[in-house]
Amino acid sequence: MTVLVAGATGDLGRRVVGELLRRDTLVRVLTRPGSGTAQGIYGREDRVEVHEVAYTDRAGLASALSGVETVISTISGARPVIVDAQRALLAAAVEAGVARFIPSDYSADYRRITPGSNRNFELRRELAAELDAAPIRVTSVLNGAFADMLTGQAPMISFKRHRVLFWSSPDQILDFTTKDDVARVVALVALDEDAPRVVEIAGDRVTARSIARTMTDLTRTPFSLQWAGTTGILAAMSRIGRHLSKDKDQAFPAWQGMQYFVSMFNGEAELHHVNNDRYGPHEWTRVRDVLEAHLTETTDDH
Repeated sequence: MTVLVAGATGDLGRRVVGELLRRDTLVRVLTRPGSGTAQGIYGREDRVEVHEVAYTDRAGLASALSGVETVISTISGARPVIVDAQRALLAAAVEAGVARFIPSDYSADYRRITPGSNRNFELRRELAAELDAAPIRVTSVLNGAFADMLTGQAPMISFKRHRVLFWSSPDQILDFTTKDDVARVVALVALDEDAPRVVEIAGDRVTARSIARTMTDLTRTPFSLQWAGTTGILAAMSRIGRHLSKDKDQAFPAWQGMQYFVSMFNGEAELHHVNNDRYGPHEWTRVRDVLEAHLTETTDDH
């Protein structure tokens, strides 16, 4: 099988290509002209072809997709990427006769969120309507939030102050999956001709309360819960931040991070049909594993 990966030089894209190469798969990498990054990464891989094509070049895209069974999109960004670039990729895939398309979702469940509450989720929902209308089979992978974010981008755990923040309820279920586990499932979905419209996975399902207990166990220092307000207050703050923002096309501004926490802590983005066993037994990386590795790494650094 030949699989094309768009965004293969990015963090998740590189992991997906690695998982595909562990299987009997030929991989085409789609990259913008002139960067040279993809060639530097994959130039020595016998089963990888690098195609430099602009997303505005429909004929070039269709040519790059000729003979491809499945397209995997891992590109990341705001509207110019999630909607515009993927729309062009979808049109070229249909023109080239590609059988299946995996869009760049890799998120919590954006289908039930309140309109206006989460820009990035709404961009995915907008594209999903076009995907559903297109003459091509589509599978979205929903995985909650990336567990890796708990030790960096997502300021939910205050490691120095020994606090775990929450909004509204400390017992709201939160879905987390590591990028490695997501990449594995995406590769398996690409090779699964019977994959459904949506595959839901969650490497771990935790709460703010359980995270506080885990941090207490790992550090032998009490971590307490800290109420940061209601999700309604956080939503209002995100609206103000968005209104004052100068860069409307930035993928992950601070106000967007607030919107993610709103969607997660009000329960709208919670996964309800998780099927971790679809592709057989697997040892999923838990939130505890991620936090323990981070604590070990930071201790070694000091």
